[in-house]
Amino acid sequence: MNGILDLLNSDSGKQLINGSSKQLGINKANAASALGAAIPLILGAMQNNASSPNGAKGLLGALGNSRHNGSIMDNLEGILGGDKIDDDVLADGGNILGHIFGGQQENAANAVGKTSGIDLSSVMNIMKVAAPFVMGYLGKNAMKNGVSDQNGLSGLLGGLLGDDNDNQKELAHKLQDFDNNDFSVDDIAGLMKGDSDSKTGGFFNSLKELFS
Repeated sequence: MNGILDLLNSDSGKQLINGSSKQLGINKANAASALGAAIPLILGAMQNNASSPNGAKGLLGALGNSRHNGSIMDNLEGILGGDKIDDDVLADGGNILGHIFGGQQENAANAVGKTSGIDLSSVMNIMKVAAPFVMGYLGKNAMKNGVSDQNGLSGLLGGLLGDDNDNQKELAHKLQDFDNNDFSVDDIAGLMKGDSDSKTGGFFNSLKELFS
């Protein structure tokens, strides 16, 4: 998942982590860990939705919206640098999460919280900020690279997830189809976090070291 690590280590990614940490009163390492779990999960859910022609068409349409054209990435300081997180951003993020997780966004936030040791309310707010950030990043790159069809969209999403693409799609699917499988939130959180020697576990450790 070098694409995600590179994104979070970019200037915009650092602003997202630092601003979320400051606004929500949590340390940077935990904020980085939560975002490092949330963003791949969001991308995996988008990949699953975009696997159908109608899902891809809907996501491409959303990326073409002026709200998701990348302007958010140029205004993160304004969004996260004030007294509170922008209400419009949180509302947009809530709508995005509800759509891509099919109403299972609270279970997704619970799983992210269990991997990073952050309370549900804070994680939900982090995810509500992360979702428009991801949409803005994708929208900006879709426009830059002329992405206009299902294959191009899948390549854009997969490029960020790298060789962990299939794993993140499966994790997201377990949450999207939560009511129809036998996995608990604890089970899914355990799969997300992995152990210290696994690909995912090593990614979490890298984030904690990078932003501690």
